[in-house]
Amino acid sequence: MSVPNHVAIILDGNGRWAKAKGLPRTAGHVQGAKTLEQICEDAYHMGINYLTVYAFSTENWTRPDSEVAMLMELLRNYMKNSIKRAQKNNMCVRVIGDKSGLAEDLRTSIEKLEQATQYNTGLHFQIAINYGGRDEIRRAVVKLADKVAAGVLKPEEIDDKKIAAELDTAGLPDPDLLIRTSGEQRISNYLLWQASYAELYFTSVFWPDFDKNELAKAVEVYEKRDRRYGLVEEE
Repeated sequence: MSVPNHVAIILDGNGRWAKAKGLPRTAGHVQGAKTLEQICEDAYHMGINYLTVYAFSTENWTRPDSEVAMLMELLRNYMKNSIKRAQKNNMCVRVIGDKSGLAEDLRTSIEKLEQATQYNTGLHFQIAINYGGRDEIRRAVVKLADKVAAGVLKPEEIDDKKIAAELDTAGLPDPDLLIRTSGEQRISNYLLWQASYAELYFTSVFWPDFDKNELAKAVEVYEKRDRRYGLVEEE
């Protein structure tokens, strides 16, 4: 079985899941967080080594203030409980995105979580918070421009590896499979550089209902794809 080494997921449909059940949108986000905890365990047991999820995008700040506040509080609670959970499951946790745009207490919790789990050897779990693919590339370009201005890097020396080294995902393998739940069929500014050759899988299942069986379906579709990376198959 050819299980993908790195799976990226766009966690979509929490609000619609709640609406369909006559519940407030907050209930969908709470259930979505529970689903995420279980999927981390399921993914690792299936042989997936890296899991990266889109939790809060740079565009999500435009949502109603009450919903943004609730999501930030949910993230706070998740971070507080994550150290114990990650140590129990031997997970290495990392947050990607522009952390400078987050509240100081949340940045502190993220730092503690990353430091406490950095040497764990189980699932490598990345959470994208205040993340946008274009913003990530912009920040990487600024870092490279600073190096050029400082005289430590020549423009002609900039290649794919140097760009990748300045991205939030530096040191991580590119995703092999990108999953989006809820029926939407777009990648919404997620891992634009890294997902260049990822297989895309879209499901109509809302994120709170996404489970081990749904993940297995996505992996099964991935296994059946012929990944040639632009190579021409010989006759």
